[in-house]
Amino acid sequence: MDVYEAIGRRRDVRREFSGGVIADDALMRILGAGHAAPSVGLSQPWDFHVVRRPERLREFADHVAGCRAAFADSLPDDRRGTFDPIRIEGIVESGTGIVVTYDPERGGPNILGRHTIDDTGLMSVALAIQNMWLAATAERAGIGWVSFYEEDFLAEFIGVAKPVRPVAWLCLGPVTHLAEVRDLEAFGWRKGLALDEVVHWD
Repeated sequence: MDVYEAIGRRRDVRREFSGGVIADDALMRILGAGHAAPSVGLSQPWDFHVVRRPERLREFADHVAGCRAAFADSLPDDRRGTFDPIRIEGIVESGTGIVVTYDPERGGPNILGRHTIDDTGLMSVALAIQNMWLAATAERAGIGWVSFYEEDFLAEFIGVAKPVRPVAWLCLGPVTHLAEVRDLEAFGWRKGLALDEVVHWD
């Protein structure tokens, strides 16, 4: 699969997980792709915490369910009706969770390239996540990014302390297929923009 095909086929996976667990060699290739990402000042400010024990996956899934319910309760009735059928996690079904963390102190106090734009450290972690997502697609696997959680809960769950912070819980696993249409479009939550709407010249 070439990179353009991987970009086009990549999806935020929820309901398509097969129930299997990704093989260790594929997992390490995907983590390796993340670790090969560019980073500001070669700081490589990420760590990858792999969670596989079923009881740990279930514990986090229960926390996420509570956060999802709180979000649903905050919506006006019409938006709640649209949101209710949208699945926002596949934590248990994926069989593997990867928590990607950001360490702003990695690389020391004088990181080349971060002096004026501190967010480049966090952007570096996002690049690692994107690399992993494309690698998983090339491996015929899927990733779902879970963002319905309280950051302090997840930090304690994986045993990290400030200034290190969790950036993402990624559900990773084999899939039956990858959806042709993105879920949020299929369920009517939001329609994506066309390329010519976001390209500006000079």
